[in-house]
Amino acid sequence: MIIASFLDGLKRTVSAPAVLLCLFAVTFAMTVPLAITVRGMLREHLGASLAAERAADGVNYDWWQEFLPQAAGLGTTFTPAVIGFAAVLHNVSDILDGKTPIAPVAGALAAYLLVWTFVLGGVIDRYARQRPTRAHGFFAAGGVFFTRFVRLAAIAGLVYWFLFAYVHPWLFDNWYPALTRDLAVEREAFAWRVLLYAIFAVLLATTSVVLDYAKIRAVVEDRRSMVGALLASIRFIARNPGRVLGLYVLNTAAFLVVIGVWAIAAPGAGRGGLAMWLAFALGQLYLTARLFVKLHVLASQTSLFQASLAHASYTAMPRRVWPESPAAEMIGG
Repeated sequence: MIIASFLDGLKRTVSAPAVLLCLFAVTFAMTVPLAITVRGMLREHLGASLAAERAADGVNYDWWQEFLPQAAGLGTTFTPAVIGFAAVLHNVSDILDGKTPIAPVAGALAAYLLVWTFVLGGVIDRYARQRPTRAHGFFAAGGVFFTRFVRLAAIAGLVYWFLFAYVHPWLFDNWYPALTRDLAVEREAFAWRVLLYAIFAVLLATTSVVLDYAKIRAVVEDRRSMVGALLASIRFIARNPGRVLGLYVLNTAAFLVVIGVWAIAAPGAGRGGLAMWLAFALGQLYLTARLFVKLHVLASQTSLFQASLAHASYTAMPRRVWPESPAAEMIGG
């Protein structure tokens, strides 16, 4: 059932390309204002100088070291970590280290999550029905579940706040120093830190999975109580731990494949002109692949839930019964 749900999720995702295009457009629209702002800062600082010409030909580290100390706001995010695959590693490091983004990035992220919360109901509804719902059906489902998912997001926010405000400091500020205080070998201290990162990552992943199945149960079963949906999600995971874990492993493997391909293909700092636009196109392809994997996770989890509890008939595609139209009925008469 695990592999069947994974493949069925792939089929459901591929059969709804409009969902992927919608989320890509939202993501692109949210990032463009930030990019334009940083571009203005760089243009103002470089001006018509020789440093600008050298920066256009590649990486001008001398200018970069001059720019960063005086940068403010979004300008502080323009570091060497934005180049190629380093951006992925930087983001993962920030999450595991519990670093909060600066205000402009946090604001854009909050706006993106709000839009994602709105469309999420339509996304899950589309995958559960396994048939086109059109724009009116998609956004109607999004509107119905928006307030419910906002309530669920408030609960999720409290859980994540507890993890980052209390569990993370306990692991890395209290436990890690106690474990490594008497160690003389650096690699042993590194191994302990990796282990603590793994523990914290498991806690984050578990929370994410519980929330995913709560959203799926809310949509498929039209639940109004988000506390009830969370409890139902926990019961489902407790009764099907092998299936949930197996599907999560497959989805994680798919995500790692995308990351691995990007690690190989990610362009470095190149010249302007055609090379710059090629690097931009590759970045958009990577973003599309990331969104596809994210949607596939939801689709495969929906498939697993419906197959495990025989809920497919709740929202399944209706059987086609001849005649399909009044005209055909008249012909048959």
